[in-house]
Amino acid sequence: MVKATSGEVRIAVKYAIDIGYRHIDCAMLYGNEKEVGEAIREKLKDGVVKREELFIVTKLWNTFHERELVARTCRKSLETFGLDYVDLYLIHWPVAQKLFGKLDVNFPFKNAVGLDYDYVDTWKGMEECVDLGLAKSIGLSNFNSKQVQRVIDAARIKPVMNQIEVSPNINQKRLIKFCRDRDIQITAYSPLGSPARPWAKPGDPVIDLNDPKLVAIGNQYNKSTSQVILRYVYELGTIPIPKSTNKHRIASNIDIFDFQLSSSDKAILDEYNCNGRAIPALELKGFPHYPFEGEEF
Repeated sequence: MVKATSGEVRIAVKYAIDIGYRHIDCAMLYGNEKEVGEAIREKLKDGVVKREELFIVTKLWNTFHERELVARTCRKSLETFGLDYVDLYLIHWPVAQKLFGKLDVNFPFKNAVGLDYDYVDTWKGMEECVDLGLAKSIGLSNFNSKQVQRVIDAARIKPVMNQIEVSPNINQKRLIKFCRDRDIQITAYSPLGSPARPWAKPGDPVIDLNDPKLVAIGNQYNKSTSQVILRYVYELGTIPIPKSTNKHRIASNIDIFDFQLSSSDKAILDEYNCNGRAIPALELKGFPHYPFEGEEF
């Protein structure tokens, strides 16, 4: 996880709101709820935006999966934000972990110990968050097709979202269709392939933004390769959420709605698909409910 320095997030969120962003993705794990909340409250106070115009998302971390902890943890996030509710609350991973001591947001999987706790029971706690008015809606993150279906089958309140990794290296077309056929939308994290990830090993797939094929596509539309990739991920039927604290890139990332990729351009981008995850969470492999092995997609 590449973290922004203190203060950067608040400045970036304020700028993003000023130029039109309304969907802000957070998580307890990211340690960004406090700064995001400060930026939001400042923009609300200044009258730049109304609360109902924003779509604030945060996530339940793995160490709080027990049903009786879910609403309590959501309340903690709201206290950190300084907000009355979030628009969407997600189960960050289907994998539960035991917590020993204080959660280390810098090394969330360090010394991780799996907990055999059923995410279906966690979902019941998520539903209570809606009942209590803590979250307007609830959803999933990093759930495979089988896990999504298990939640749907047991749900009193259906998930509205599955946040998953989607990029040219892992376009997830089957899982996107599976979810959308069930009226579940897709948020696409790491749409540019998380090129600065410090855990990448030699030989791991990395998206080269200077790739001549991508540059050539961008030149057709007077767009950067990053914009081409974000448009591709968007046209897959997802909501891409690239991370940046750089004002130029923040502005560039939202400037993808004035062009459409041709079918031949999309076919070129399809060729990059290699199931190349930037976030495989290998530290969780072998734990109950690890989502990225087996025949499920």
